[in-house]
Amino acid sequence: MTSFPFTPLVQSLPATIPFIGPETLERSIGRVFEARVGANESAFGISPRARGAMVDAVAGVGWYNDPENYDLRMALAQLYNLPVDHISVGAGIDDLLGSAVRAFLEPGQVTVASAGSYPTYHYHVAGFDAVSHGVPYHKNRNALEGLVDAVHKTGSHLVYLANPDNPTGTWHTAAALQAFLDALPTDCICILDEAYFEFAPGDSILPMRPHDPRVIRMRTFSKAHGMAGARIGYAIAHPEIVSAFDKVRLHFNVNRIAQIGALASLGDEAFIRFVVREVDKGRAEYAQLGRELGLPTVPSATNFVAFDCETSERAQKILEGLIAGGVFVRKPAVPPLNRLVRITVGSSKERAVVAEVLRAVCRQ
Repeated sequence: MTSFPFTPLVQSLPATIPFIGPETLERSIGRVFEARVGANESAFGISPRARGAMVDAVAGVGWYNDPENYDLRMALAQLYNLPVDHISVGAGIDDLLGSAVRAFLEPGQVTVASAGSYPTYHYHVAGFDAVSHGVPYHKNRNALEGLVDAVHKTGSHLVYLANPDNPTGTWHTAAALQAFLDALPTDCICILDEAYFEFAPGDSILPMRPHDPRVIRMRTFSKAHGMAGARIGYAIAHPEIVSAFDKVRLHFNVNRIAQIGALASLGDEAFIRFVVREVDKGRAEYAQLGRELGLPTVPSATNFVAFDCETSERAQKILEGLIAGGVFVRKPAVPPLNRLVRITVGSSKERAVVAEVLRAVCRQ
């Protein structure tokens, strides 16, 4: 039998990925989902400007992409009134999280995050032989005081926080976030995942403080911009952090078509406002559906809603019933969030399918 010289770390890791894709589930159940509402993808397409720019860009796909992401970084810098050296572009937040872990964590070191928070972060941590210290959520929200306490107790110099949160959809105000940052040790960096910031209340967004070395803000074109499959996002951070990312990132990580599409989408503010309005309408429909079925929804500032099933057993049953009924959804795996079923705000057609199947599952 062949023996492969894998490193001890690779040998110790489970053969897994952070998410099971809907395509994998479709193959296992032998049918295509009628409603793909489990991965928080946008149901409202991409900006017409982005679509046109990306179609035109196909003709140049034989060329490599710009490894400096210059045009997009310049546009983002102008948008946020920042020097361009505060911007790093990557293949989505998932890619940027890997750069952050490589830049700040050595094997055996501890990072702090909420228990049950975004799995890809913990995937990178494990992959670089570091340790995740989880802090339980408090009433469906990130426990800011608990995170601060854990940072001090573990001596961690890297903490991860999503605001608005995934998988709950909840959020903290900018004032609460600032108090959280001020309570961290001076040598602790906060990764602030703002993937859903376009859907969030204005008072939940921290003001830009580009020279603050304690915060790495990560944003994406996957949600409101509808470009999840293009894989492109960006970080806003101190120039020294951006420079550190340049030392470890894959420089041709963002494909040429994605770069051009993101730049075009960034200039289509009317389209983003349209998406936000449609999501707001869908969240209200889900809340009404939850009231009807005795599944209260968690207040959300994202493009998804978490339905509270009271117990993990009932949540699992509802999850399985929805999938069997042709509706792709997900649920958190870690208590106490494993009593929730998370459903993306789909199109009006998809929301009708969700309502029909969920009603049928609840009647069983």
